[in-house]
Amino acid sequence: VQLQASGGGLVQAGGSLTLSCLVSGRTGNIYSIGWFRKAPGKERESVALLRWSGGSIINYAPSVLGRFTISRDNAKTMVYLQMNSLEPEDTGVYYCAGKRMFSSDYFYWGQGTLVTVSS
Repeated sequence: VQLQASGGGLVQAGGSLTLSCLVSGRTGNIYSIGWFRKAPGKERESVALLRWSGGSIINYAPSVLGRFTISRDNAKTMVYLQMNSLEPEDTGVYYCAGKRMFSSDYFYWGQGTLVTVSS
């Protein structure tokens, strides 16, 4: 399974960005796909997770609830993260990752895409 994230950039506070994650390869054993971020000086955190098969939402980080939306296309090739009302605290490198069925850890990782929110 290969994951490729894109869509990062520089945006002013209050603005919006949409991140995309291209998912390819043998995806039959994937249980969930998520977006994670690594902010400067902080631990990597989970931002939003969804179930790969049905596309239902698993959860959002409390800090992004109501502002970010994770979604998947019907062809099951893309996962998106729509980010609205961005805040400087949202700055970081965003990664998409996949978890296999019956696994507790996210095993498949894409390269990150940098999001910078200026105040």
